[in-house]
Amino acid sequence: YNMIRSITIAMTVAVLEVLNSCSVKYSTTGARIEPGASTVNVRFIQNRAPINNPTLSQKLTQKLRDKITSQTSLTQVNENETRADYELRATITGYSFSNAAVTNVDQAATSRLNVTVNVVFIKRIADKKGFTQSFSRSAEFPATQLPSTVENNLLESTIIPGITDDIFNRAFANW
Repeated sequence: YNMIRSITIAMTVAVLEVLNSCSVKYSTTGARIEPGASTVNVRFIQNRAPINNPTLSQKLTQKLRDKITSQTSLTQVNENETRADYELRATITGYSFSNAAVTNVDQAATSRLNVTVNVVFIKRIADKKGFTQSFSRSAEFPATQLPSTVENNLLESTIIPGITDDIFNRAFANW
């Protein structure tokens, strides 16, 4: 009986050791960071949209850097660093206003601001599986308001946080 118990304990310890050595670190935010990963390079997000907001690149870059460094153990490295464990390169490819809803007298009742960002995620650690994907977010506002009066608020309150969350979740939470 003692022999069986000793073997059972030894096997349990062995299984736990194997599982522990193969683990992937998860943060309390659900972020999945590979063991040994310590650096990230979120490069400045370029604005290549035909129409653009002059502050969007800076705000989106900073929001994404802040989210990654505050919700993971990763450290943002100098932008010229070419060997970070994770690297995000992004370009704003779309920025437009459109009519979202039309009333029965062919007048716009609601307008929409649309932003699209193309992201290349490079992973230089573990399985090295990165991705290239476009992320889009939009926000609606009453057509009676001028786009210039609501634009910055829509970006700050809805679009930038939404795109940042989408990119973060795709890169680090596998959602």
